[in-house]
Amino acid sequence: MKATATKMALMLGVLVLTASCTNTSNTPSTTVSQGKVSEVSNSETTIKIDGSSTVYPITQAVTKEFQQQNQAEVKVDVSGTTGGFERFCKGETDISNASRPILKQELKTCTANGVIFTELPIAFDALTVAVNPQNTWAKEITVAELKKIWEPSAQGKITNWKQVRASFPDKPLSLYGAGDKSGTYDYFTKAVVGESGDSRSDYTASEDDEVLVSGVSKDSNALGYFGYAYYEQNQDKLKALGIDNGKGAVLPSRETVEKAEYQPLSRPLFIYVNIKSAQKKAGVRDFVNFYIEKAPTTVSSVGYVPLPEDAYSLDKLHFTRGKAGTVFEGQARLDLTIDEVLRKRAEF
Repeated sequence: MKATATKMALMLGVLVLTASCTNTSNTPSTTVSQGKVSEVSNSETTIKIDGSSTVYPITQAVTKEFQQQNQAEVKVDVSGTTGGFERFCKGETDISNASRPILKQELKTCTANGVIFTELPIAFDALTVAVNPQNTWAKEITVAELKKIWEPSAQGKITNWKQVRASFPDKPLSLYGAGDKSGTYDYFTKAVVGESGDSRSDYTASEDDEVLVSGVSKDSNALGYFGYAYYEQNQDKLKALGIDNGKGAVLPSRETVEKAEYQPLSRPLFIYVNIKSAQKKAGVRDFVNFYIEKAPTTVSSVGYVPLPEDAYSLDKLHFTRGKAGTVFEGQARLDLTIDEVLRKRAEF
C-alpha cells in the first residue's frame, strides 16, 4: 500500500538525513505539559516530544537511558495523541507519541504547515477495561455491555451496575476514561460505540492515565479504561475484565495480543518523527536510532507487547531513508494485528 499525503512525498528529495547542525538560540518559549504551563529553553538542540500518555512510559524509559549516554536535552510532554498532533503538525515538536494512526485532518494540517514525517510503529497495546478489586461481581464484560455504558444516550441514564446486567448488584456505577484529546478516547469510542468521539461525557475524564488508575483504585464502584502498561504496573490496585466480543471472554495479556485474540481493544502504538527536525538536529537522529534499537526490551519492561524484530529493522530502514507518510490512510483501524502491521511496513 502506498503512503498517503502526496505533497509530503514530493518534498523527500531535499530531506536526506545529513549530519548538519544549526545555531543555538536560548529565547524562552511557553509549552503545555500535563495541562500546566511552563517556561522551557527554545534551544535548537532540545529534542521536543509530546502526545500520548499511553506511549509515554516507553518514550520516558528510552529518554532516561539515552540521557545517561548523551548530553542532549529531551523534553517529554503529555497532551494526549490529539493534543500532541496539534503541536506536531504546527512544527512545534520533533516527535509525537501516538496511540492511533494520524487522521486525515491532521495530515492536512501537517501538509499545510510543511511538516513531513516518518511513521514508526513501536509496540502493541491491550487497551484494558478495569474495575476496583473490591468489585466481586464482574469478571468479564461484553462489547455490547460496554456500548450500553459508554454511548452518548447512556448519559445520565445508565448510572447503576444493575442496569448493565441484571445479575449485577444494585450499586452506583462510577466511570473513568480518556479525555477527548487522547488517542485512547478515539480508539475506544470507535471500537465500542462504533464512531470515534461518540461518548457520554458525564464521567471522570483525563489524558493522564495515572489519574484514571488512581480514580478506579479508590472507588469500589468504578469502571475505567486505559493502556495495559498502567494496569500491569498497578495490578495490586486494579482488576482487569475479560472482553467478550462474541467469541468468549479474553483477558488482556501479551499472549492474547500476539495471538490476535484480544479484540477489538488491541492496537498498535507509534512515534512520528518530523523529517526536517531529523535533518537539522543530530540529537533527534541519534535519539530515534537509539529508540528503535532499545524498543524491543523497553516495550516489554514497561508492560506493552514488542513487535517482531523485522518490524524494528523496517523502522530503522524507513527512518534512515526519510520515508514519509502513513500506511493507514488517515484512519484508526480496529482490525489490525501484529502480522498485519508488519505486512504494511514491508509494503511502505
